[in-house]
Amino acid sequence: MGMSGLLREIAATYDADAKTKRDVVGQIVLRGVGERTDLSLPPSFFAKGYGGQSSAAATPWIGVFDPAINSKPGKGLYLAYIFSADLKTVSLTLQQGITHLEDRLGRGQARQDHLRLQAKRLRRAVERQRRAGWIDEPTLRHHADRPRAYEAASVIARSYELAELPDDAVLADDLAHAAELLRRTAIAEEAWYFSDGEGELEVNFAPDGHGASAEDPLAGFHPKDSSDYVANIVARQQVKKRHHEALIDSFGHHVVARGYTPTTRLMHPKDLVLHRTSEGRTPQAEWLVEAKVVRAGNPTEAVRQVVGQLFEYSHFLYRERQLKEPHLIGLFTQDIGVYSRYLESKGIASIWRSGGGWDGSQSAARWGMTG
Repeated sequence: MGMSGLLREIAATYDADAKTKRDVVGQIVLRGVGERTDLSLPPSFFAKGYGGQSSAAATPWIGVFDPAINSKPGKGLYLAYIFSADLKTVSLTLQQGITHLEDRLGRGQARQDHLRLQAKRLRRAVERQRRAGWIDEPTLRHHADRPRAYEAASVIARSYELAELPDDAVLADDLAHAAELLRRTAIAEEAWYFSDGEGELEVNFAPDGHGASAEDPLAGFHPKDSSDYVANIVARQQVKKRHHEALIDSFGHHVVARGYTPTTRLMHPKDLVLHRTSEGRTPQAEWLVEAKVVRAGNPTEAVRQVVGQLFEYSHFLYRERQLKEPHLIGLFTQDIGVYSRYLESKGIASIWRSGGGWDGSQSAARWGMTG
């Protein structure tokens, strides 16, 4: 039957109004994808069909995975044949995982915007290899969040009309091309992921294990992992530390003892938000923290970035939404010298590591955040 036969069979039998019970024909076909040996997959790749869990998916799909890159669809990069909701088209797309972003970004527009931003960045790694007929995003023709997230998560795609589906040889050639694009994109993602900066790929957010108890001041505090990593980038090995996330992690735990509740969960693109713990669920004031690594002992660039980002976030995320504007804090890995007074003149407090503790500007000391 081959890939063309499988895609036609799914289009002919799948029913999004049916449930996912074992006797539903379309679901049976999808569940059997993993056992197929006639799909002409690239060497080492494997395939798996997805038709939903408790309810049938609006847009069924087949995942095609390279185990050296990723074996599960929730996070990371993979290939997928995703059907449109009307089952008239199927698209081979290089996808980013979407479900792992739900804790931080939710399931709506924020996640879609984030995925499109990362897709645009990753697309640069394969733009020169783009063949005629390949597009950025497929059109899945459904209003639900998951299909829309699939569209946003697409790095590059090739859409086929089911009524004019190419033969297996053409599909196999397109799939081999997509596999090469996947490998190139994975290399680029790894390079950005391991770069020592301000979290260039926000998708790598990972919870630190705190629960969701309202009494736990760290319930919404989930900094990224700060452990060392070895990055193999273009045949040379670099050991990088995610100093940015270590800075947020350390400071977040410090301010808990100072009577503040730190939050990173669902705060993207903000680094950190603080409230007074004593004010509970109805805080009167908010502190917006932007963290920066001072490189080579020169704070100039870090300070410039802090000023730009804090003013931008304060305007668009608060003033434009008619929310009370927050107190602004620049958080640094080391003393920023005369820039502390400069930031204070702009209404921005500054805090930095000092020995085993934290030092800062007058405003930071007045709020009890230093020491």
